This record gives sequence, structure tokens and C-alpha cells, in this order.
Amino acid sequence: MRYDPPRPAGRLLLTPEDKEAPARTHRLLQLGLGERPEPALDAFAGHLASLTGAPYAMVNFLGEKGQFFAGLYAPDTGLVMKEDGTRPVMGRFLPRDHGFCPHVVVRHKALVLEDVRDYPRFAGNPVVDEFGIHSYLGAPLIDTTGMVLGTVCVADVSPRPWGRTGLETIKATAADLVVRLEGPGNGGALL
Repeated sequence: MRYDPPRPAGRLLLTPEDKEAPARTHRLLQLGLGERPEPALDAFAGHLASLTGAPYAMVNFLGEKGQFFAGLYAPDTGLVMKEDGTRPVMGRFLPRDHGFCPHVVVRHKALVLEDVRDYPRFAGNPVVDEFGIHSYLGAPLIDTTGMVLGTVCVADVSPRPWGRTGLETIKATAADLVVRLEGPGNGGALL
């Protein structure tokens, strides 16, 4: 399998190069994660949405081929209307150049964007235009080997003052989920 890193758009690399993608894909396979929706992770995402009051919450695993939301909480129809009168629906798959989770994974750090439009690097991201995402809060899922498996994240179509409480909440839920995913004898069995 070959991994082609993203190419620069002009002089700015919008999506960071993910050199750990092949190893992460292997680790996710070992844990039996990242290939199918998991009802327990959907419930986890629902709980995270409830904790934060966000309309979107995801448990996202990033592999070589893109992003997969094994846990997803989202409205049945999009919250914004496109120019053609349709409302976008959040699916389980996104390309690597969509969204902000690839940045969290490569940085190994949580990311708080109260209004993505305030940051030139993020304002042009496809999820801003396609889904109307204007705020994001995400934290890495770092396993006991030090590998970032993916993220837990929430997003909203309005700017949100996530603040320190939001940051602490997302980091704590990420740490809690990793313990559950790697629990004794789990081999990736959930919750």
C-alpha cells in the first residue's frame, strides 16, 4: 500500500503530512478499529455532544486512505443550506484534506478553534463551505504505545467559546476512550 502525502497549495501546506499513517493503519487493524461503524462509539459521540452542547461529535480514526468516523453523532439533515437549496449530510468518511482532525493527529495535541474563520490556515478548509462548520474542538486518542489512533472531536456551525472547560472536557474524554479501547483483554473490543 502506498501513501501519498498532501501537496502544497501554493506555498502553504493546508493539510499536514502524516508520516505515521501506515503505522497507524496497522495499529488500528490490530485493534479491530476504523473499518466499520461501532454502535458503542456512536453512543460515546452522543454523550460527547451532550456534554459540550455541540450538534456534531465524532470518534475519528485516520488511516492511509482518509478519515473514518467509527462514532458519529450528527443531525439527520445538515444545519446549513447550500446555494442549491440542499442540506449536506455528514457521512462516515472524509478525505484527509477535509476537517481539522488531521492537524490534531500530526501535532499530537488538542486543537481549539472557536471560530475557524479567524485562522487563514483553517478558514479555507472544505468543511467550512460544505458543512458550514465554524468551530471545532478536538483531542488526540493516544494509545499506550504512543501512537495517535485518531481523535474525539465536536464541531458547530456557529462560533463557540469552548474555553478551558471545553479543552479539559475533550482531553478527558479522549483519555477515557483510549483506556476503554485498550482495556485488559479488549484487543479493541469496545466499552
